[in-house]
Amino acid sequence: MNAKARDRGGDGPREFVTTRWSLILSAANGNEEQKARDALAELCRTYWQPIFLFVRVRGHSIEDAKDLTQDFFVAILKDNWLQRADRRRGRFRSLLLRSLQNFLINAAEKNHAHKRGGDVEFISWDVWEAELTSQPSIPEQALESLPPERLFDLNWARTVVEHALQRLREECESKGKLWLFQALSPHLTDVRDEVSYAKLSAELGMADTAVKKQLHNMRQRYRSLLRVEVSQTVEDPGEVDDEIRYLCASLATGTE
Repeated sequence: MNAKARDRGGDGPREFVTTRWSLILSAANGNEEQKARDALAELCRTYWQPIFLFVRVRGHSIEDAKDLTQDFFVAILKDNWLQRADRRRGRFRSLLLRSLQNFLINAAEKNHAHKRGGDVEFISWDVWEAELTSQPSIPEQALESLPPERLFDLNWARTVVEHALQRLREECESKGKLWLFQALSPHLTDVRDEVSYAKLSAELGMADTAVKKQLHNMRQRYRSLLRVEVSQTVEDPGEVDDEIRYLCASLATGTE
């Protein structure tokens, strides 16, 4: 991929830098294998929740799902996974799910003589379980009606959104505007007619026009951060919009 390719995000044209997934693909057969492994480890740490929840949906207990998730990470970081992560296999999300499905089939066929995961703790469960329980739960209807693969995509989409929102929150907090984020963030994805500017104006002590401008700017920044988050999991900048549309559709299935 040309690192000088142009990506048009919410803030206008900008240089599309080498992202984690493109780095993994380009370095898998090159001389930057350690950088690729570090990028892969970071992506795994970012997207552990969809993996763990997929294992749970496949019928494993919480403790077994923890062990299997750890073991899966160890496997893809150590078992020459990079060399199999070629461009023909698609985006990181798709390849990871396919790899996880194969891993679970193989794990079921093996009789482990030792605790799964061995002595490696890739995930700090005390911290990340708190993350998991702090997020809104998926509606029961979706859990019962959607196949595990669709639930994986739904959880993936939720993780992408949560990370973009967290970055936006941190930016606002660093500027002393956490209060503004807390007031406006619930309306980032509302259509215009659903927003009561008069109510927000009264709550914030700001004119309607000022509220509209602040919400517009926050939406623009949120979209930009969402694009950055998604770009880390695709190889080509031309895939970002398609991936965002797919993830939005996945989120919609979780609210029906």
